[in-house]
Amino acid sequence: MVTKTNTDLALIAHLMRRAGFGATLSEIETLSKKPYEVIVDDLLDTSETEWMGEHMVRRFDTEASGMINPPGSQRRWIYRLISSDSPLEEKMTLFWHTIFPAGRDKVINGRVLSDQIDTFRKFSLDKFDDILLQLAKDPAMLIWLDNQDNHKKSINENWGRELLELFSMGVGNYTEDDIKECSRAFTGWSIGNTDYMITRALRDSDWPYGRIAYHYEFKDDDNDKDHKKFLGHEGPLSGEDIIEIICSKENTARFIARHMYHSFVADEVGVPSWNEIEPRDPEAIQILVDAYFKYNHSTKEMMRVLFNSDFFKSPDVRYARIKSPVELAIGLLRMSKEFSIPNRDMIIKNRQVQYMGQQLNEPPSVEGWHEGEEWVDTGTLIERINFASEQLGDIENEGIQSLVSKIHETLSTSDSEELVQACASHMGLIELSTTTRESLKELADTLEDSPSKITAMLRMIGASREYQRA
Repeated sequence: MVTKTNTDLALIAHLMRRAGFGATLSEIETLSKKPYEVIVDDLLDTSETEWMGEHMVRRFDTEASGMINPPGSQRRWIYRLISSDSPLEEKMTLFWHTIFPAGRDKVINGRVLSDQIDTFRKFSLDKFDDILLQLAKDPAMLIWLDNQDNHKKSINENWGRELLELFSMGVGNYTEDDIKECSRAFTGWSIGNTDYMITRALRDSDWPYGRIAYHYEFKDDDNDKDHKKFLGHEGPLSGEDIIEIICSKENTARFIARHMYHSFVADEVGVPSWNEIEPRDPEAIQILVDAYFKYNHSTKEMMRVLFNSDFFKSPDVRYARIKSPVELAIGLLRMSKEFSIPNRDMIIKNRQVQYMGQQLNEPPSVEGWHEGEEWVDTGTLIERINFASEQLGDIENEGIQSLVSKIHETLSTSDSEELVQACASHMGLIELSTTTRESLKELADTLEDSPSKITAMLRMIGASREYQRA
């Protein structure tokens, strides 16, 4: 029997920070009983995942279940992020939400926004063609980008423009005429019985079952079926044809590959700069582009190639991503186990994530959030550190009690270096820099031996540069 090395464990820890929201040492050791490639396969297999939390939310947080308002739908998703046993499925759902954002300032209805997230989850690892097709029919996106106002005799270009610019190909890979022809193809892709749905959606009388959601309807008599020219193709092109053409282009494969690299490997510059600035690792992007075409546009197979690649496994890309506020908060809440049962205290946590600079279902614009180093400024960094300190220092939470107990059992001396190493290891094999390690040792030397010394160290590691990154 082959014994796992520390390198293997460190690689698994790296994988779980990217494919999930982190893992404790005991969770990493359990995973290490399987070969790395099998762990990846297991993460990608979400076919039998069932989330029992829906019943918990209905019982203990009725407002979040009914989604009478958008914050209710946010809390419902936060609880799923915390409690799901399929972390990659939730990470991919979050991935698509950051690329295809829709917000409550136009959509308003919390259930419609939540239904969109459920759609992202259902199709999170499907063919990119199918994901775009579902997006084009999604009521939240139809409202967000005004396609219910896109008519055969009065074209609205908002959806067509963003489909090409932000959702698939990127600036410079199409013309203004392509935008117009794309928009013509999507005329009639609309909301069913809009007036009735608006009236019903304003009522709270459906409590506790919540608001009624909009639904998609194709209005054939409002669809432009005339001859079109789009990206070199001609004919009476439909919306489905447009998506098929878009997904056949190498620029689309490159666009989605760069998004995957940015979200799962290392921070890139913002999307608006992609046309001027080369990728951080062009060879890695090409590997993902090749996988896109080899596996018939399957995002699942692209992710399998990514996680098994040398560029992902390289120590050079560890801690090369700054965690988004949601990633940071969910990782901490999963570790602390504060919400084994959902409750209205999650309102406070939801607001704290907002103060860090990100609120689910409420992007700042159609571009989504500016990520990477822009997550961290003077104000948001303080919020991030305070949140980590609060979660890791609360010994009343089951997860922190367990963590402190395991660390205490491993300590054989009162040596500060041993304490720092034990805490960093049990929090998920956090690889601390020499500077961070020395600073933590100096702090530990000033503290008296007690269980609170361990929680103090956990809190300081949570504030460290390494923990704030993935």
